Amino acid sequence: MDDNRVKRNEMLSQKIIKGLESRNMEGYYAKTKEEALKIALSLIPEGSSVGWGGSVSVNEIGLKQAILDGNYKALNRDACTDPAEKKAIELATFGADYFLCSSNAITEDGILVNIDGNSNRVAAIAYGPAHVLMIVGMNKVAKNLEAAMYRARNEAAPINAQRFPLDTPCKKTGSCFDCMSKDTICCQFLTTRFSRHTGRIKVILVEEDLGF
Repeated sequence: MDDNRVKRNEMLSQKIIKGLESRNMEGYYAKTKEEALKIALSLIPEGSSVGWGGSVSVNEIGLKQAILDGNYKALNRDACTDPAEKKAIELATFGADYFLCSSNAITEDGILVNIDGNSNRVAAIAYGPAHVLMIVGMNKVAKNLEAAMYRARNEAAPINAQRFPLDTPCKKTGSCFDCMSKDTICCQFLTTRFSRHTGRIKVILVEEDLGF
């Protein structure tokens, strides 16, 4: 990556971290995936119960595999072939010590924006797990709340729709139609502007592009 872009992102990350702190959340900055993984594991004590949503970013830094390989109680919904078993694990995740995910967008002043279809992810961000640990690439930073919502709806959602066997307008065109298709993945919108519980939500900003 261009050195000037890296320098800009380093400075911007500090602004975002201050914004998160003002909102009762914690922020960290990593220059590489490897550094992000190291920070993440330093925040999760061994023996902790850990669950996750369907985050590409968590996979990309190797965090999910590190939890599976390490001394943790992994609530691994991805290993389930039975829908009822998968749902049971997703529900159990609400009592987990840590929930791993990303964010569809984050504003420069630390507001998190997320859109969900099944909604287990946004539900866990809002309430339940003792800690929420987010892995967020700097590609997901938006200037303000309006820009963050635009990013979530017009970039993250159409790309995520490609990952699943869905029949939505955005999957066919790459653009949001504000649809109410039975397959829509834009069912629940969560804007996290403040955390009532100090430090519950922790965000690791990563210099590299991660997720969508």
